[in-house]
Amino acid sequence: MRIVELTQSSKKNLLDELLKRSPNQYSEYEAKVEEIIEAVRTRGDEALFEMAENFDKVSLNAENIKVTEEEIKEAYGKVSPSLPEIIRKAAANIKKFHEKQKRNSWFDTENGIILGQRIIPLASCGIYVPGGKAAYPSSLLMNAVPAKVAGVKRIVMITPAGKDGRVNPVTLVAANEAGINEIYKSGGAQAIAALAYGTESVPKVDKIVGPGNIYVALAKKKVYGIVGIDSIAGPSEILVLADETANPRFVAADLLSQAEHDEMASAILITTSKELAERVSEDVEAFTQKLERKEIIRKSLDTYGYILVAENINDAINAANDIASEHLEILTKDPFAVMTKIRNAGAIFLGQYSSEPLGDYFAGPDHILPTNGTSKFFSPLGVDDFIKKSSIISYTKDALEPVHKDIEAFACAEGLTAHANSIRVRFED
Repeated sequence: MRIVELTQSSKKNLLDELLKRSPNQYSEYEAKVEEIIEAVRTRGDEALFEMAENFDKVSLNAENIKVTEEEIKEAYGKVSPSLPEIIRKAAANIKKFHEKQKRNSWFDTENGIILGQRIIPLASCGIYVPGGKAAYPSSLLMNAVPAKVAGVKRIVMITPAGKDGRVNPVTLVAANEAGINEIYKSGGAQAIAALAYGTESVPKVDKIVGPGNIYVALAKKKVYGIVGIDSIAGPSEILVLADETANPRFVAADLLSQAEHDEMASAILITTSKELAERVSEDVEAFTQKLERKEIIRKSLDTYGYILVAENINDAINAANDIASEHLEILTKDPFAVMTKIRNAGAIFLGQYSSEPLGDYFAGPDHILPTNGTSKFFSPLGVDDFIKKSSIISYTKDALEPVHKDIEAFACAEGLTAHANSIRVRFED
C-alpha cells in the first residue's frame, strides 16, 4: 500500500479521490436507470422478465419469480449443517441490540390541551439483497431484524437469481430464519422499480432498504418520494486509526476485509507511527497473495487504499473526522479516550479484538451504514427507519380562547387570512 505523509494537501487529494466513489458522481448511468425504471413502471412483469433474460441470463415468469416453500426447504440441504444455528445466534444479537432502540408513543395533558406523538410501524418494506460478486445473508438480517422489531407486518425480499433460476441457498436460509417468506427473484434497478411501483407479480411496498451496486443505488435515488428509502449507499470503506501499540497484522487483515468487497472499496490507515505504516504495508501484500479475491483487493488498494502518517494523534483524529468513514477502527493505547473525540463515523470499533467483521456478522449493531462521508449527517440503519410518527394535537375551547387572537395575528402577518378566519369563527357570536 502507498504510504503518504498526512498534510492538508494530501488529505484534500484523498477526499477528492474518495468523492469519486459516490453514486452521485456516476451521471452516465442515470439515463439507463431511468429507462429501466420507466419500462418496469409502464410494462410491469413483461419488462421485469425481459431484463432478467438480458441482464442476468435467467428465464423468469409469473410462475417462478416468487420463491416457493420447496425451494426454501431445499436450501437447508445445500448449506453447512451448522449454518442455521449460527444465523440464529447472529439474529438474536441483532434483535437484542435493536430492541433498545424502540420508542413509545407519548402524550402530555395540561389545562385542556393534549399534545403527543404516535409511533406507527410502516405497513410494508422491501429488502434488496445483492447477489452479484458474493452472497450477503448478513445484510438481509441487518435489514429484516430491525424491521421486525419495529413491527412491520409485511416484509418482502428481492434478490437476483442465478442462471439456474435459483437464489443462493445461504440467502434463503437466512431469510427463512429471519421470518421472511415473501421472496422474489429479481436484481438491479428493475428490482427496485418493481418494489416501488408494483407489477403483476411483485406488489408495491412503502419503503425500500438494502445495499446494492451503482444501478441499485441510482434507482433508489430515482424512486425516492414514490417510496421511502434508507440511503443511497456507496462502496464499502474502512478507516483504521492506530498508534505504535497496534498489531500490524491485525491492521492489515482488517483493511483487507473491506478491500475484498469490490474494486471501488476504500481501505485507509491513519497512524502516528512510521514503523507501523511500513509493517502494515508489508503484511497487506503478504496476506493479499493468499486471499481468494486478490485481484479485486489489488484494484481496490491501488485506487482507494492509503496509509497516512500523521505527526500527532490530534491530526490523525481530525483527518478521521474529515473522512467520516463508514467503519472506523481505533487501535490505540486508549481507544475509548480517542473515541470521545470522534464526531463522524458510521460504526466505531474499539480495541485490538473488535475487528470490523465482528460488526458485519455478529455483534448486534446494524452494518447498514452511511458511506462517502455521509456519517456527518446520517446514522446507521435502525428501528427508526421502519417507523413513522404522527403528531397529536387536541385543544378544548377553553384552552384555545386565551391564544386565539395571537394565532389570528400571526396568520394575518403572513397574509393568510383564511388561516386567521379558521380560528376566528370559533369565537364569533
